[in-house]
Amino acid sequence: MGEQENEDSAVNKHLLGPTAEETEMVAVGNGCTESPRGDGGTCVRIRLQVREQAPFNPKVALAKTVANNCCCSPHELKSFFLNLFPVLRWLPKYKVREWILGDFMSGLIVGILLVPQCIAYSLLAGQDPIYGLYTSFFACIIYFLMGTSKHISVGIFGVLCLMIGQVVDRELQVAGFAEEGIKGHDHVVNNSMNFSNSDEENGFTVMIGGLPCGRSCFAIAVGTTVTFMAGVYQVVMGIFQMGFVSIYLSEPMLSGFVTGSSLTVLTSQMKYLLGIHIPRASGAGALLKTWYHIFSQISNTNVCDVVTSIICILVLVPAKELNEHFKARLKAPFPIELVVVVAATLASHFGGFKENYSSSIAGHIPTGFLPPRAPEWTLIPRIAADAVPIAIIGFAITVSLSEMFAKKHGYTVRANQEMIAIGFCNIVPAFFYSFTTSAALAKTLVKEATGCQTQMSAVVTAGVLLLVLLLIAPLFYSLQKCVLGVITIVNLRGAFRKFLDIPRMWQESRVDTSIWFVTMLASALISTEIGLLVGVCVSLLVFIVRTQRPRAALYGCVHDTNNFYADLEAYSNVAEVPGVRVFHFDAPLYYANKEYFKSQLFLKTRVNPALEVAAQKKRQEKLQKRKKLSGSDNGEIVNKQAMLEFNKLLPTFDFHTIVIDCSAMQFMDSVGVGAVKSIMKDYQSIGIRVILACCNPTVMDSLHRGKCISTIEDNLTFCLIHDAVLYAEAEERKSHHDNNVAIDGLEGNREVGASEV
Repeated sequence: MGEQENEDSAVNKHLLGPTAEETEMVAVGNGCTESPRGDGGTCVRIRLQVREQAPFNPKVALAKTVANNCCCSPHELKSFFLNLFPVLRWLPKYKVREWILGDFMSGLIVGILLVPQCIAYSLLAGQDPIYGLYTSFFACIIYFLMGTSKHISVGIFGVLCLMIGQVVDRELQVAGFAEEGIKGHDHVVNNSMNFSNSDEENGFTVMIGGLPCGRSCFAIAVGTTVTFMAGVYQVVMGIFQMGFVSIYLSEPMLSGFVTGSSLTVLTSQMKYLLGIHIPRASGAGALLKTWYHIFSQISNTNVCDVVTSIICILVLVPAKELNEHFKARLKAPFPIELVVVVAATLASHFGGFKENYSSSIAGHIPTGFLPPRAPEWTLIPRIAADAVPIAIIGFAITVSLSEMFAKKHGYTVRANQEMIAIGFCNIVPAFFYSFTTSAALAKTLVKEATGCQTQMSAVVTAGVLLLVLLLIAPLFYSLQKCVLGVITIVNLRGAFRKFLDIPRMWQESRVDTSIWFVTMLASALISTEIGLLVGVCVSLLVFIVRTQRPRAALYGCVHDTNNFYADLEAYSNVAEVPGVRVFHFDAPLYYANKEYFKSQLFLKTRVNPALEVAAQKKRQEKLQKRKKLSGSDNGEIVNKQAMLEFNKLLPTFDFHTIVIDCSAMQFMDSVGVGAVKSIMKDYQSIGIRVILACCNPTVMDSLHRGKCISTIEDNLTFCLIHDAVLYAEAEERKSHHDNNVAIDGLEGNREVGASEV
C-alpha cells in the first residue's frame, strides 16, 4: 500500500511539476535571488545572466564572408551548380512509375489551355500572336532547370502583359507609328524580324540594328528590351538576397493592384469586342480616356465582332463555372477555350468574316523559330524605369505562389533562387522574341488539380507549345481578335470576384480593405505603375501609423490567479493591482511614437508629473506668502496652521509604482531610451517609482548603452510583470516601515527634549 502511494505521488509530481516550495528552492539555486518583503518574508526574483558577446570587428566579418562565399574548391563549385540548377538534385531521384502519369497529364492539359491564352495575351502586350507562344515555351524550359517549386506554372500573366503593352504603345507613339488596325495585319517573315505590311505600305519604318523595322518589328524590340531589363533586376535582387522585398507587398495591396489592373485589361480589350478603332490612351487617367474614346466611336461598332463576342461569352463563362463547380469530380478541366478557338477559327474561315464583314483577325502566324537577336540597347535609357515595377510584380507573384504551394504540399522553396529563376526566364527568352513572364495562379491550380508532382510537367507543356509552333500555328490565321479579347476578359473573373468579397474583407479588417480600395482605384484610374507605388506607400504609411499610434492599456491581475496579467478594458475578469499601475505599450518605442507613449502613459495613469510639479510649486509659493503675512508673536501657530493646510493640498495618488510592460517592444532606439529616462526622473520627482518588465535582449542592450540602467542587477528591470509587482509591493511596505520608525524616533526625541526643559 505504501509503495503504491509512493508511486502515485511520483507520477503526480512528474505530471504536475514541483511544489511552490520546491520551485522556490530550485529557482534560488539557479540564478534567482530572494528579495525581502515588508512582512518579514522573502520573494523570489528571476535574474538572467547576460552572455558575453565577442566584440564585432567589421574587417574580420567581411573577410570571413568573402572567404566563405568566394571559395573555389571542387565541393563549392559543385554546390554552386546544384543550387543554381535544382533540377540536378531532384531529377536523378525522379520516381518514374509514381510520378510520370500525373506529370504528363498535367503538362498536357496546361499546354492545351495555354495555347489560346498565349495568342490572346499577345494582343494585350501589343505583340503578334507568335511571340506569346515563344514566351511560354522558353519560360517552361528555363524554370524546369532553375525553379525550386514543384507545382507553379510559369508563363504569360495578364497584368504583366498589360504593363508591357503600355510601354510598347507609348514607344510606338513616340517613334511615330500610326494607329493599329486601319487595315488587317498580314505579316510576312523576314530573316531578321517581322514587318507589318500596313506600315510598309504607308512607307514608314525605323532603323533597328541597321535594318528597316516596321510596327511589329519595333513593338517586339521594345518588349524584349523591357523584358531583358526586368530579368536583370530580378537576378540582381536574387544574388544580393533581396527576397525580403516581397514582405512589403502585402496581400491586400497585391490583390487591389491585380484587381485595378484587371479593370484596365478589360478596358483595353473592349475595342476588340466591339470591333472599333480608337486612339491609344496613355499616362494618367488612361482608363477614363479609353472609355471616352469607346463611347465616341460606339456608332462604328462591327456587328460581326459583337455577335461573335456575345456568343463566346455565353459559351465560355458557364463552361468555366461548371469546370470550377465540378472540379472535384472531373479528372481534368474541359478545355473549353481551345474548343471555342477552333470553332471560331473555322466559322471565320468558311464564313469569310474578314472579307465580308471587315472583321479584324489574327493574321499569319509563322512556324518555327526566328534567329536569336539581342534586345535593342539604345532603348534601355527610355525603358529602364518601366522595367522596375514589372520586375517587382513578377517576382512577388512568383515567390508568393511558390511559397503557398510549397507550404500546402510540405516542401520548401528558396525565395532568392526563385527570383534568379524567374529572372533568367526573362533574360534568356528576351533574345528569342519573348516578353515578360511570371507564375500564374489559374494555370498553377490546374497543374495541381491534374496530378502534377514535379516540374517535369513543364517539359510536357513545352512539348505541346513546340508542336503548335512547328505545325499548327498557321491554322489560326482566320481567328478573330474579338475571340482573343473575350478569352482574356473571361480569365479575369477571379480578380473581379474580389468585389463580392468586400463586405467580408471590411468585417475582417477595415484597414486592409482601405489599402485594397486605394491601390485598386490608383491602379485603375491613374496607371498601373503609379498604382503599385501608391499601394506600397499606403501600406508603409499604415505600418508607420500603427507603430506611431499603437494600442496602449493598463493591465491588471486575472481573477483566481496571482501571476497572470491582461488588459483591464478588454476583459471583465481582470482586477487592478492595488498601488501598482501596469502599463502596456503595443509597439516598439522609437522617435516617431515617443510623444504618444508619454501622452498615453499620462492619460492611463491620470498623473502628469510636469503638471503635478507645477502644482506643488504653486502650493509652496502660497505657503511662503502666508508665512510672510503671519506675525512674529503668533508665527508658530500660523505656520502650523499653514502647514496643516499645505498638507491637505498635497497630491494623493492611489498608486506608488508604475510597471512598464515591454513585452511588445521589439526594439528601443536612443530617443526611446531618452524618453524612458525622462519618465523615470519625472515620476520620481513626485514620489512614484517606475520599473520595467519583460524586456527582450535588444531592449536591454539599448537600455545599457543609453545608461538608463547600469547593470543587469539594477532594480529597474524584471523578467516578469509579477516579479516587478512583488518587488514594488515589498519596497512600498519597506518604505512605510522606515517612515514609521523615523516618525516614532522623532516623537521620542521631542518628548525627551520637553522633559529636560
